[in-house]
Amino acid sequence: MIFLFSILSRLIQLYMLLIFVFVLMSWFPGAYQTKLGQWLAKICVPYLKIFQFIPPIFGLDFSPILALVVLEMAQYGVAALSRFFY
Repeated sequence: MIFLFSILSRLIQLYMLLIFVFVLMSWFPGAYQTKLGQWLAKICVPYLKIFQFIPPIFGLDFSPILALVVLEMAQYGVAALSRFFY
């Protein structure tokens, strides 16, 4: 059971890294049109759209920050569950 929680925690970390890379790609013109950009868009955009209710402030989109915070809280929840079942 602990192994399952460990795998789930690592998957959440990996997804957070993918979102971080996807957001950083916005700094580079044409990066979303690459194969990597298109692949990351397929994976990250559906989750990030959940947080699009936050309006951009001075042209900055803060929804990815909230999305990462929610994933971080989910990771803490998985860690708490693993300690509960241990």
